[in-house]
Amino acid sequence: MKSIDVIIKPSKLEDVKKRIREVGVNAMTLSTVTNCGGTDARLRIYRGSSFFVDSDTRARVQIIVEEEMVGPVVEAIVATASPGEMDAGTISIYPVTETIRIQADARSYVAGRERQYDHAKVA
Repeated sequence: MKSIDVIIKPSKLEDVKKRIREVGVNAMTLSTVTNCGGTDARLRIYRGSSFFVDSDTRARVQIIVEEEMVGPVVEAIVATASPGEMDAGTISIYPVTETIRIQADARSYVAGRERQYDHAKVA
């Protein structure tokens, strides 16, 4: 299994979510993050005061998928999140060695294989 971590502009979030669902992924974690660095500071004026801002609000999408889904998901994100624009976002892919459902300590995946566990011990 792989974790796909995506940082994009908030204006593209709904389009990316829709496109990811079309590929076949329904579960994802969404959060708002602050991106600091990577771009030049911008001059902002608020109520007559000017100041420099060197951070931007971004949307973060985290998806955990099987290995064979990584390519289609990444292609869908790149096609939707405005390729070619400056600071369109980033995609990072990490290995997932195990997933655990907290409510029952049910460990269903180990290194991409289904793991056998005793339900009597979990309950």
